Amino acid sequence: MMDIMQLNENTYRVEDDRVRFFILEGTEKALMIDSSMNNPNAIDAAKKVTGKPIELINTHADRDHIAGNIAFDKVYMHPAEEENYRKNGGQCTIIPVKGGDIINPGDRPLEIIDMPGHTPGSIGILDINNRVLYSGDSVQSGIIFMFGQYRNLETYIESMKKLKAYEGRFDIVYPCHDKCPVYPDIIPKLIEGAEQILAGKAEGKDMDLFGNKVKMYRFEYAGFFCEA
Repeated sequence: MMDIMQLNENTYRVEDDRVRFFILEGTEKALMIDSSMNNPNAIDAAKKVTGKPIELINTHADRDHIAGNIAFDKVYMHPAEEENYRKNGGQCTIIPVKGGDIINPGDRPLEIIDMPGHTPGSIGILDINNRVLYSGDSVQSGIIFMFGQYRNLETYIESMKKLKAYEGRFDIVYPCHDKCPVYPDIIPKLIEGAEQILAGKAEGKDMDLFGNKVKMYRFEYAGFFCEA
């Protein structure tokens, strides 16, 4: 069951099991950020809160973010994410977006920020006027998946270092997993933890995750699942 929470007069957070997505309404249309883990009818949540046309953007194309894409013909997505999207069954026509692009649903400019590493085409969406970053999976207090195809911890670190240049432009971060919100001060901590893993200075725990042998690194502020 989808649980809809209103964050302000034109922004909504939708909890769907262990993942969340967001609805941002402008003066002309609304934009869904991701589309749930299990619910092909995720668009119904948006229809409950807006009568405006609804468009979709994916922060990335892992399965737990695209279940509701089936209700759309087109999706905004970074082109580097297409292989991951098609592999996970995605059928929408992709409208390519990249860092620096602006999507504006009406008096609400949203800037795309490239954040590869968790996946090749991971992006963040900066709600410029509201000073909010929608971070997908890349910035969160949960355990970030960094094992298997498409993941690159070194690239992730570089993305987080580049993201620090944007820190003066947002005050709050809405991730798709775990605590919501988190704040910009988590970003340097994520960098530090990932660098410790690469340097062999972090202690990990071997475990089986969905049939994959992985090593879990858990820090006070977040964590990473990496190759065993």
